[in-house]
Amino acid sequence: MEHSADHDGEAARLLAGDATTWEALYERVHPAMLAYADRRLGSTEDARDAVSEAMTRAVSSVERMADLDLVPDAWLFGILRHVVIDQQRRNYRRRDLPVHRPIEDPEALETLVIEGEQDAVRLAFSRLSDSDRELLELRVVAGLNSDDVASLLGMKSGAVRMAQVRALNRLRSLMVEIEGVGS
Repeated sequence: MEHSADHDGEAARLLAGDATTWEALYERVHPAMLAYADRRLGSTEDARDAVSEAMTRAVSSVERMADLDLVPDAWLFGILRHVVIDQQRRNYRRRDLPVHRPIEDPEALETLVIEGEQDAVRLAFSRLSDSDRELLELRVVAGLNSDDVASLLGMKSGAVRMAQVRALNRLRSLMVEIEGVGS
């Protein structure tokens, strides 16, 4: 995998414990990490806890980043992915199933339209296999490139791109099916 000098420099500064670099990394990836964890866990509180735990693990094991040959963003998402899987297992054991939260401001017409569209997308997304959902979340929500997702999921980069195309096609088909039912 080819990394830019900027990512290599950032990794070196993180390894050296540079607080400014850690803060910049956190600010850059936090929204995407929170969105990924929230989608996987279905709870903003659990998502915040997962991101916090992932960052804690990252700081305490930063030396492993160089061994894994990942850019800092992908390395953090790899840690977050493991934290989320652990949380999902705990939730399953407690049968603490995720609940969809209502969208704020339900009186505004625009919000109602958006809510309906979001519900259709959520429903279609929920009908995808777990592997399709995870792949799309890492590529689209997290914004990771196919090389980084390949490293995280133990796949080849080309296989990630093909799996993404197939997952998006399945999502489109499900959306057509759902929209046809609602018509």
